[in-house]
Amino acid sequence: QVQLVESGGGSVQAGGSLRLSCTCRLSGYEYSAYALAWFRQAPGKEREGVAFIRSDEYTNYDDSVKGRFSISRDNAKSTLYLQMNSLKPEDTAMYYCAADQWANSYNWRFVTQYRSWGQGTQVTVSS
Repeated sequence: QVQLVESGGGSVQAGGSLRLSCTCRLSGYEYSAYALAWFRQAPGKEREGVAFIRSDEYTNYDDSVKGRFSISRDNAKSTLYLQMNSLKPEDTAMYYCAADQWANSYNWRFVTQYRSWGQGTQVTVSS
């Protein structure tokens, strides 16, 4: 397991933007080997995958955020990002980053795939 710490959450109006960050206590070399993902969980709902980035920079998104969210990573800083634009009230949730060496394009949405999770950062979008 690796330690992950999210930041950047907050309250915005619909149509606004936020950028989430997730830092990791690994060297850049070790960090670069991990697949990373953002998940979110709204009250009373299951945790769901939002975006995924593999070690080779391959990305995948949930249909609900395609065209609005962008995932990226900076291996030199051991940091994962989620740029969220055109935010909607339905994006309101606790957002978590997750890391795993074996997550891939066919299994990235499964919560059980990931051994390491951050503590979460709250995003609230008002209409």
